[in-house]
Amino acid sequence: MDDTLTLALWQCPYAGSPSQALVLLDATAAQARAQGADLLLCPEMSLTGYQIGAAGVAALAEPADGALAQAVAGIAQRHGLAIVYGYPEQNDHGKPWNAVQFIDADGQRVANYRKTHLFGEIDRAQFSPGPQAPAAFAWRGWQLGLLICYDIEFPEPARGLALQGVDAVLVPTANMIAFDEVQRVLLPARALENRVYVAYANACGEEGDTTYGGLSTVCAPDGAVLDQGERDETLRFATLTRGALAEARRHSQLRDRRTDF
Repeated sequence: MDDTLTLALWQCPYAGSPSQALVLLDATAAQARAQGADLLLCPEMSLTGYQIGAAGVAALAEPADGALAQAVAGIAQRHGLAIVYGYPEQNDHGKPWNAVQFIDADGQRVANYRKTHLFGEIDRAQFSPGPQAPAAFAWRGWQLGLLICYDIEFPEPARGLALQGVDAVLVPTANMIAFDEVQRVLLPARALENRVYVAYANACGEEGDTTYGGLSTVCAPDGAVLDQGERDETLRFATLTRGALAEARRHSQLRDRRTDF
C-alpha cells in the first residue's frame, strides 16, 4: 500500500491519427515517469480525436483488448507507469461507446468505463450511452474510479463512486473553452462534497470549429485546487497523500446522510 500517488495530467491537442497519438503518448509517458509520475492521465478520446464524426468513430472503434490497448500496454510497460486513456470502444449492438481504460505499469488492463452521460448532439451522434454505472477498483492500495467529461457535471456518478469507497476520481475530458465553470466551481465541489481527490485532464487547442479550454485540474478532498494548467499544452503533476485524505474525511458530511429519505 502506497502512502502517496503521483499523477501526471497530459493537457494536449488532438493528434491527426491514432498512430501519431501513440508516438506522442510514448514520449509523454517517458517524460512523466522521468519526473516521478506513477500514473499518466490523458484526455477524453485521446487516441483518436473526439469530434471526428459518427463514421470516423465507427471506423476506429475497437474492443477493449484491441490493437490500441495493446499498444498502450507496451508503452506503459516500457516506461513503468500506469496510463488512463480514452478511445472508441466497439459495440456490437449499436454505436460505439465513448470509453476510457486504465492500464497498469505491467501492461495489464485493470478497468474500463463507458461514458454514461452524453453531451448534446456531439456525443449522441457518435456514441451509445454506457450501460453501467461507474465502479471502484483497487490499484497499489488506492481505491480509484473513472468518469468521462460530462459525467462529473452531475452529482450522482461521483457520489456513487464515493459510496463505493474511492479515494480519487480520474476524469479524462474534452471540455470546451466556454465552460470554465466546470473547473472553477464543479470540480472543487465534487471533491469537497465526497471527500475524494478529483483529477481532470482536459484537451486544449482546436479541433475543427471547437476550441478546448485546458485548465486541467487536480482538487484535494477538502476542495482545494492542488494544481491547474492554463490554456496551452502542458504536463501537470500532483501528488495525492493518504494523510490529506484522512484529515479531510474527519470532517466528512457523508456520515450524516439521511439514507432513509
